[in-house]
Amino acid sequence: MSALSHTTSYYAASANDKRIRPPLKDQVEADVCIIGAGFTGLSTALHLAEQGFKVVVLEATRIGFGASGRNGGQIVHSYSRDIDFIERHYGQATGRAMGAMAFEGGRIIRRLVKDYDIQCDLKDGGIFAACNNKQFDELKEKQALWQSHGHKDLELLSASETRRYIGTNRYKGALLDRSGGHFHPLNLVLGEAQAFESLGGAIYEGSPAVKVVEGDRVKIHTPKGCVSANFLVVAGNAYLGDLLPKLQAKAMPCGTQVVTTAPLSAAQQRELLPQDQCVEDCNYLLDYFRLSGDGRLIYGGGVTYGAREPGKIESLIRPKMLKTFPQLNSVKIDFAWTGNFLLTLMRLPQLGRVSARANIYYAQGYSGHGVTCSHLAGKVLADAIQGQAERYDIFASLPQYPFPGGRMLRVPYTAIGAAYYNLRDKLGI
Repeated sequence: MSALSHTTSYYAASANDKRIRPPLKDQVEADVCIIGAGFTGLSTALHLAEQGFKVVVLEATRIGFGASGRNGGQIVHSYSRDIDFIERHYGQATGRAMGAMAFEGGRIIRRLVKDYDIQCDLKDGGIFAACNNKQFDELKEKQALWQSHGHKDLELLSASETRRYIGTNRYKGALLDRSGGHFHPLNLVLGEAQAFESLGGAIYEGSPAVKVVEGDRVKIHTPKGCVSANFLVVAGNAYLGDLLPKLQAKAMPCGTQVVTTAPLSAAQQRELLPQDQCVEDCNYLLDYFRLSGDGRLIYGGGVTYGAREPGKIESLIRPKMLKTFPQLNSVKIDFAWTGNFLLTLMRLPQLGRVSARANIYYAQGYSGHGVTCSHLAGKVLADAIQGQAERYDIFASLPQYPFPGGRMLRVPYTAIGAAYYNLRDKLGI
């Protein structure tokens, strides 16, 4: 696999746009430079380009190479820590402000798909599935919480009603979010890239940022070129590497694994997910699954802390899939891959500035809720660059703590905590 290849995923194999953009080889000028051609970077770029800004995006490998092109492809609202947690820890005003933004990311996705005719198999409807009675009670609380923040498109499902949506006896009930949904994530991010380019934007692949020089105009050096810009947005997330150590210390890369079956018959599809909704369960180490546009089951789950690449992905995920759908015992797995997301200590996204100088922004650490939150973050950053920083200030006010124990101990400490919560899920307490 060359340095400019996507991972060997179902998404890469079925990508609509397999073109490789050339690397940066010149000195170029821009209003804004963005590091990272994933959801955060391209949402920011698109929102700025729509307002007439000259924007350059630098991508170390390929568009959507990281989490944006490898995830479960589900529209899941809010944040990894929900609005009630934010209110308890940071005050009602901050909670209300975060709640007002909690459902915007999905609307941004749908607006971009509609406005730019992005072909990404977008379908409506998502389900949170409870594996025990405690989780079902928590779903009742989630419904009340989200409704109090204006999100009304929800229906609580009993165990028997859940079986009309998911062909398994595993769940004690569920919460249906009709404004949730699912899609082909790599085709979405590639479509966003094409939309950005249609507005005059430039994307350079194979162009890692190797040095950032602060100043009134920021200079971002790549191996063969340089961008000079009034503003820089750092959107590398779990794939940023060591470019800016201050950001790396605040979060930890983690991996999640995904498999995709061979195409299923129409009867099998109706048996598994008769309403064609996407699903995630309510466990701390959760499972998530959906049908692809061509009738495969995409099933993901599990976490590897520190972004290790497990050797046998199928052996990790297939037992989870068969626990939910034992009828798939003889179905072949065609694709298996892993991808990294960035976890923060408080499991809340991190937006801020790299230094006291006000022209270098970053967004990272969506902690497993990056599909919608990254699109929101792009809009928030674009607004801040245009001088409308009220919503950015809300995010930036959230504390950003380093993991205890530093880089050496953050993995074992976090794994111990995850094992504790995983045991609670299994015991239903």
